[in-house]
Amino acid sequence: MSVAEFAAANLSRATGAGLDPHEYLRVTGELADLEDWGAAFMRAARGHLARAGQAATAISAGEHLRVAARWFHFATLGPNRERAVAAAEADTAMGRALDLLEPGARRIEGPGFAGWLRGPAGAPATAVVVPGLDSGKEEFHDVVDALLRRGMAVFAMDGPGQGVLTATTTVRADYHHVIGRVVDALGTDRVGLVGLSLGGYYVAESAAREPRVAAAVTVSGPFRLHWDALPPPVRELLVQRADGGPEGRRFAGQVDLSALAPQIACPMLVVDGGQDVIPGVTNGEPLARLAPRGQYLHLPLGDHLLGNVRPDWLATAADWLSGALTSPVSPGMPH
Repeated sequence: MSVAEFAAANLSRATGAGLDPHEYLRVTGELADLEDWGAAFMRAARGHLARAGQAATAISAGEHLRVAARWFHFATLGPNRERAVAAAEADTAMGRALDLLEPGARRIEGPGFAGWLRGPAGAPATAVVVPGLDSGKEEFHDVVDALLRRGMAVFAMDGPGQGVLTATTTVRADYHHVIGRVVDALGTDRVGLVGLSLGGYYVAESAAREPRVAAAVTVSGPFRLHWDALPPPVRELLVQRADGGPEGRRFAGQVDLSALAPQIACPMLVVDGGQDVIPGVTNGEPLARLAPRGQYLHLPLGDHLLGNVRPDWLATAADWLSGALTSPVSPGMPH
């Protein structure tokens, strides 16, 4: 794949994650070789670190640090010999940003997970945001912010093979064990989950097997993976994150919600885009149909992660989850 093709394929994901589109186009437009992706994005991130160091106020410094975290994270999405360094830098920059902007935020870590708990003490509900195959807790700022605005406490996490844990852990299909440890560490008796991309599978699997999951939202999540039909870049990512070809194939074979979907007792909202067509990936409609309390929101123009149609689903999903966690009545689909 050429630089231009890769950059175009990731444009809506980048803008959905909060990267300035003009800066993104400048940075990617200067690349002659895709192998330079990581270095170029890390340079952009360090430019924002420099702005933070020169900022006149703590607020401005914190805002620059948040942006730096996003750029460091996106440095991990393309070829990058320093991927582990970039992930660690993203984690550090986000921590520094929260120290300045939200000093009440808490770092919480345990076996196989790490993340930031944000929001008011004594919040009426707690949501956990679960990333996907090559995403991490620094990517989905707008999702976290939408949930925070609705009064929830929000834990944005990295799990096995994700974000800052990529270098030391590998992906696992039985993600409910991780979510169970997260709920224990959060000290709550029920949580809502939001899973994006492969995180959608993780959330659905956890909702079926962890009884403290009270509601769940999946965004562009797979219902099933077919290894032989997956595009080579996706297979390569699975091999990297599973630490080997046989392990990657085995993991992909476990991503199948056919038997688990009917066991999901909590309310579930499944959000898909009509333009999200990846060979070897079955989208979420069967999950919504088989889950006893499933609802389906299909956006015909939406791409993978729905970065190109944010107004059509983000507020709706945040309202739905807030209602599911705080209302005694099962939530309906907002209009």
